[in-house]
Amino acid sequence: MSGYPLDSLFAVRTPEAFQRRCMAVFHRQAEHCAVYRTYMDLLDLHPSQVCSLHEIPFLPISFFKTHTVISGASDAAQAVFSSSGTTGAQPSQHHVLDLRVYRRSFSDGFTLFYGSPSDYTILALLPSYLERQGSSLVYMVEHLMRQSGCPDNGFFMHDFAALSRSLHNLQQRGQRTILIGVTYALLDFAEQYPCDFPALTVMETGGMKGKRDELLRDELHRRLCSGFGVTKIHSEYGMTELLSQAYSAGDGLFHSPPWMQVCIRDRYDPFAPAPDGVTGGVNIIDLANIYSCAFIETQDLGRRHADGTFEITGRYEQSDLRGCNLMYTEEVRRACGEQGAISGHYLKDDFCDCCEG
Repeated sequence: MSGYPLDSLFAVRTPEAFQRRCMAVFHRQAEHCAVYRTYMDLLDLHPSQVCSLHEIPFLPISFFKTHTVISGASDAAQAVFSSSGTTGAQPSQHHVLDLRVYRRSFSDGFTLFYGSPSDYTILALLPSYLERQGSSLVYMVEHLMRQSGCPDNGFFMHDFAALSRSLHNLQQRGQRTILIGVTYALLDFAEQYPCDFPALTVMETGGMKGKRDELLRDELHRRLCSGFGVTKIHSEYGMTELLSQAYSAGDGLFHSPPWMQVCIRDRYDPFAPAPDGVTGGVNIIDLANIYSCAFIETQDLGRRHADGTFEITGRYEQSDLRGCNLMYTEEVRRACGEQGAISGHYLKDDFCDCCEG
């Protein structure tokens, strides 16, 4: 499996090309990913029976907690990323065989949605990620900072005063700036050091991680907009088990890069697709996962729109919180009830904005 031509993955631009590449990746992983192959055996499904994208089975994300999910030699991983999880919970681990794939994915994805990193100063407020080892998010941001090359780039732990000074100086110089931060830390900073920086791009990722009470997304974004003097808050959707990210420009709709696609499964039947506009379980195809598994059944709930954008509206009740954004949403409560049974679980009427590890 080593030496896969990366250009063929990241050059995907049309639905037809995506489907062809999906089928090629599926058949490779059905042969080379032992965990995926065993899962298909349990489903009594032979790869020869899968003839279209819609017939590809999705591997439950929980396997990343209990197995080494890799398409290739298990001792050849260049890095092992781990999820933040909650205290006492088993973290997920993503064994990355070739870090060039991850760097290519997040670099091309960022450039697609925001332009070249060299156009920005990149600041990061990620204390909970910096306080542990194995964060794929920290790895990504570090490398985007290197690509930016701006001497003012930097990570901030708890020194809000230093971050405030940096933002003030960058605003005075008219420097394009992105501040990416875990939600609770952004809120803490905005309350203690409010600023008025309308041109700033504030991107939330992660969540409250038990540090603060959960909030409705609209309320959270209202507070952050007020605290930073901006009109909208951006969001990043990613997770340890994926090597690609989707982004929202503040409207609640996430856009995926062409080599990543979200599919929605029926809430009651995990093997049946849900139509556009209907809330169900989130399945993700990430072709950047060429050396693990590209077809992941997550525990997020969401809905997809006809244009390919998607929303994340909740999580299954018995799934791990993983340190995600969990913001109560009346919409999910109205749609599913306080304790609507879904696929043998109970729906938690929360909004999960990001499962990044």
